[in-house]
Amino acid sequence: MSAEPTLLAPVADEPAPSGRSILRRLLTNVSVLIGGVVLVVMTLIALLAPQLGTVDPTAIDPVARNKKPGFERTIRADDGTSSTFTYRMGTDSLGRDVYSRVVYGARISLAISIAVALASIAIGLVIGLVAGYVRILDGPIMRVMDGLMAIPGILLAIAVVSLFRAGLTAVIIAIIVPEIPRVVRLVRSIVLSVREEPYVEAAIMAGTRVPKLMIRHILPNTTAPLIVQGTFIAASAILVEAILSFLGVGIPPETPSWGNIMAEGRNLFRVFPHNILYPGIFLGLTVLAVNILGDGLRDTLDPKMAGR
Repeated sequence: MSAEPTLLAPVADEPAPSGRSILRRLLTNVSVLIGGVVLVVMTLIALLAPQLGTVDPTAIDPVARNKKPGFERTIRADDGTSSTFTYRMGTDSLGRDVYSRVVYGARISLAISIAVALASIAIGLVIGLVAGYVRILDGPIMRVMDGLMAIPGILLAIAVVSLFRAGLTAVIIAIIVPEIPRVVRLVRSIVLSVREEPYVEAAIMAGTRVPKLMIRHILPNTTAPLIVQGTFIAASAILVEAILSFLGVGIPPETPSWGNIMAEGRNLFRVFPHNILYPGIFLGLTVLAVNILGDGLRDTLDPKMAGR
């Protein structure tokens, strides 16, 4: 009667890689290193925005409207002293410092990407586990997911954000909804594959309860794919937020975000391209870094890709 632990033990052709070997592969993967370094830099910029920013990003200065990068302005104080201030990235149509707005905008964009990735994975994981394991619920759940995926993500996001009051929470919810079906389909496919494995069937025959079966045997198989999927969701969230803000249905204009900065500068783009150029560079670098990191994680964590 002591054979139960043997029945529950996974049967694998190759030993599972240790944490040290995975870490070694991550540190030797060029994509992971490049993407990770860029993301660390962007994260530090977001965290240190109060120290890196030169002025209040919402401060309006009518005298310094639409100034090009490098514009210097001398400000005289009441005591007769004067100081020269340099706008490193120029100013927008309201005289706000583009540099400070770009630095503070990193906080909004990165916060949205992290929140959307975590929430989408958490919700999609639960729904995907239920759909893949409970056969009677598989059909109805997947038809709902197929219906959501049939609608273009940006249109679905615009429809969702229109139901709520404009703000950060509404934008996050609007971006989460189109991402959930993708996570559900990924988790469901993993569950359908894993549940046919001999060690899972042996655990079921041994009377293992469903929660324990999920946590011990099925859930670990979803970790690596979900980590990779989370990076791509984060990159997509940054782009969708910028699109929503560019269209005027995202973050309120008074809150600096990369999408807002570009939206406000699009009318004078030909004359003052710096209003779109600098936030666009930060946006492009961040999205590219996240995608590169995701590719590197996939190559490292996926056994098939790692074998190549």
